[in-house]
Amino acid sequence: MFGRFARALATPENKKRLLNVGGRSKAIPIPAQYAGWEHHLLDIDPRGKPDLLCDARELATLAPGQYDAIYCSHNLEHYLQHDARRVLAGFLSLLRDDGFVDIRVPDIGQLMQRCVRDGLDLDDDLYDSPAGPIKVRDVLWGFGEEVESSGNDFYAHKTGFTPTSLTRILEGAGFAEVFLDAEGAPWLEIDAIAFKRAGPNPHKALFGIP
Repeated sequence: MFGRFARALATPENKKRLLNVGGRSKAIPIPAQYAGWEHHLLDIDPRGKPDLLCDARELATLAPGQYDAIYCSHNLEHYLQHDARRVLAGFLSLLRDDGFVDIRVPDIGQLMQRCVRDGLDLDDDLYDSPAGPIKVRDVLWGFGEEVESSGNDFYAHKTGFTPTSLTRILEGAGFAEVFLDAEGAPWLEIDAIAFKRAGPNPHKALFGIP
């Protein structure tokens, strides 16, 4: 497992820039290793007061090389597969040469295995979350109550990922090195750290990557 809670290396004199894509609000905590980084929020919903009000499919239109890292937690699955590729191409453009992406998505492969192992159906509960019980169908297609209450179909899941497919789409977008952590339990989550360039990189220490 990555050192998700490793101490951040950034200092005020060496402040790094992080773009948090689809994070809804800066009140929502980001991983501890980004403490001290300059945190920019991008979202399509103005209610969260993002720094950048933008559809992530349009990121390639912004000035390139602006960020050291891009954090995208449970957002990429809301795009159709061809649009997810477009989003990742935008990520690659926005990163500096030693930059990386930190992407978290549901692990559909782990979900299938658990359903078979435990005999679960679509409406069976997988785990409890702050938003309420998460059912099998919520991991496949998005949190149904959220989609219904918002009236926004964007919150539905449109692409499923396994470790293999996530690696393939990141490499296809041009990322040179991809490292995965797929713990599975209890949140059935894949965490991918993908670097724009291969080779030695000071940011790898944040995740215990040699």
